[in-house]
Amino acid sequence: MRIFPIITAAIVMAALFLLVFQRDRILAFASGEMAPVTEQAAPVDAPPAQAEAGIAERRVRVLALHSLAQLADSAILARGQTEAARQVVVKSETSGLIVSEPLRRGAYVTRDQALCVLDPGTRQAQLKEAQARLMEATSRLPESESRLIEARARVSEAEINARAATRLSQDGFASETRVAATIAAVESARAGVNAAQSGVSAATAGIRSAEAGIEAAEREIARLTLTAPFDGLLETDTAELGALLQPGAPCATVIQLDPIKLVGFLAETDVDKVSVGAMARARLASGRETVGRVTFLSRSADPLTRTFRVEVTVANDGLNIRDGQTAELMIATAGKPAHLLPASALTLDDDGRLGIRAVNSESRAEFMPVLLQRDTVEGVWVEGLPDAVDVIVVGQEFVIDGVAVDVTYKDVAQ
Repeated sequence: MRIFPIITAAIVMAALFLLVFQRDRILAFASGEMAPVTEQAAPVDAPPAQAEAGIAERRVRVLALHSLAQLADSAILARGQTEAARQVVVKSETSGLIVSEPLRRGAYVTRDQALCVLDPGTRQAQLKEAQARLMEATSRLPESESRLIEARARVSEAEINARAATRLSQDGFASETRVAATIAAVESARAGVNAAQSGVSAATAGIRSAEAGIEAAEREIARLTLTAPFDGLLETDTAELGALLQPGAPCATVIQLDPIKLVGFLAETDVDKVSVGAMARARLASGRETVGRVTFLSRSADPLTRTFRVEVTVANDGLNIRDGQTAELMIATAGKPAHLLPASALTLDDDGRLGIRAVNSESRAEFMPVLLQRDTVEGVWVEGLPDAVDVIVVGQEFVIDGVAVDVTYKDVAQ
C-alpha cells in the first residue's frame, strides 16, 4: 500500500479546512497583527460570544481614499462608419459626343466646374432660328396694332353716321334704306375691330412662341456642359473623350467629405438619452480622434435590427477622414453624480456583484455595490455610492463585511 497519496490527501484537506474555516486567523497572521494567544485570543473554555468578540477586535491594515461625488458627463457608445456628407452621380440631360478631356478620379473640383462638355451640333443654328422668329413676330405687332386703331376709328365713324341717319329719318329727311345701310356699316366696322384684335393676339402669341423657342434652345445649349454641383472629390473618372452620352448616362460621381458624417446606430434603451446638438467624440479604426455634434436622430427604427440611426457631423479640413471608415462614437448625455476611482479598487462579493469595499463610521469594512459608468485613463467612473465615501484601495481583498480595519488614508496627489 502506497502511503504518499494518503499523506497528500491529508495535507490538502488540512489546507482546505484552514482556508475555509480559519480564514480570518490566517489573514490576521499574514498581516503581522495577530497577537499572542495569551493576550488576544479568548480562553479555551470561554463562551462562544467572548471568542467572537476576541476575533472582531483584530484589525487589518488597509489603505483608503476619501472620494467625493462629482458631476460626470456620461456617454453612450455607438459603433458605425463614416459617410460622405453628399454623393451625387452627375448625369447627362441630353445626347452628344464628349469633346472635353477627362478628369481623373481623386481630383478636387469646385462648384460649377465643368466635368463633361458635349458637342453642340446644330443647337446654335436652332437658337438663331428661334431668334429670327422672334424678330419677325416683333415686327408684325406694330402693324397689327395699327390695323386695330384704324378699325376702331371706322367703328366710331360708322356709329356717327348711323345716329345722324336715324335722326334724319325721324324728321322725314332720310329713307329707311339709308338708316339700314349705316347700321350695316357699324356692324362691319365692329367686325373689322375683332379681326384687328385677332391679328394683335396672333402677333403677341408669335412673340411668346419665339421667346419660348429661344429659351428652349439656350437651355439645350446649357445642358451641353455638365458641372459639379458642389465642392468635392471625383470618386470616378469623368466620361472619356469621344464617348457618346445619352440622356441619363453618367458623367462622373462627386462626393463631399468636408464636413463628413459619422453614422452609428443606437439601441432602443439608449435612444431617449441622446438629443440633437449633443457633443460626440469619435475614434476611427486608424486611431484618429475627432469631435462633432449630433445633427440627426432617426424617429423610425430599422425593421431588422430595431436600432435607430444617429448622425454626427464633424469637420474634415484636410480630407484625412475617408468615406466608409469604421468609427466608434461616444455621444455625451446628461451628467450624473459619480465617483472617479482606481480600477484596482473594484471587487466582487460572494454573489458576484461588482462593487467596492469602504470604511464605515465604525472603522469596519463594508461592501457597497456600484454601477460602472465608463472607463477612462484616469480611472473608472462608478455610480451608486454616497456623496462622500472612504474607499479601500489597497487590502480590500483581505477583508470582509464587519472586519475591523486600521485605515491609512491615501493622499489625492499620490
